[in-house]
Amino acid sequence: MSIYYMLCTLRVMRYIPAISLPLFFLMSGCAPVISKELRDQVAREITFREVHEDPDAYKGKLVLWGGVIIGAKNIKEGTLIEVLQRPTDRRGRPKDVDESDGRFMALYDGYLDVAIYAQGRGVTVAGEVQGKRVQPLGEIEYQYPLIAIKDIHLVKEERPSPYPYWYPYWWYPPWWYYPYPYPWW
Repeated sequence: MSIYYMLCTLRVMRYIPAISLPLFFLMSGCAPVISKELRDQVAREITFREVHEDPDAYKGKLVLWGGVIIGAKNIKEGTLIEVLQRPTDRRGRPKDVDESDGRFMALYDGYLDVAIYAQGRGVTVAGEVQGKRVQPLGEIEYQYPLIAIKDIHLVKEERPSPYPYWYPYWWYPPWWYYPYPYPWW
């Protein structure tokens, strides 16, 4: 092996961490919220509207739905979550839009804390269609499609910035940071 080849290799090698680290962070920020194994099994040709109209025709099919939690309660079978369906983005997260094809029930075989899975939180659920469950909704009887949860992802709550506005002088720190003295000095 020549010395020239080793020097060229060493020059290239020092750039690998500089290139791979940003690439790693870029790729990990775009990861789907549901596991790849489950996403591969999902019947993508089935829409929520089709299942909502006739849930019994799609029993046993694996679906991936997202939405906003309306309510959750712990029952004998596990945790039952009522979700207002919303379209999902390509990562599987529910979009923040004012459109929905209805509601569905998701049953988790186990205990989930209803204080965490609270009303208003976004959720993505992958599960098997079990049929329907009819329950009162206001003064009507509503037919909910029921799915058994295989995987669930709770969307992180977006917390408002502690600063009510964007600091316009990004090149110049505010007076309360170093190197400026405290205002009473």
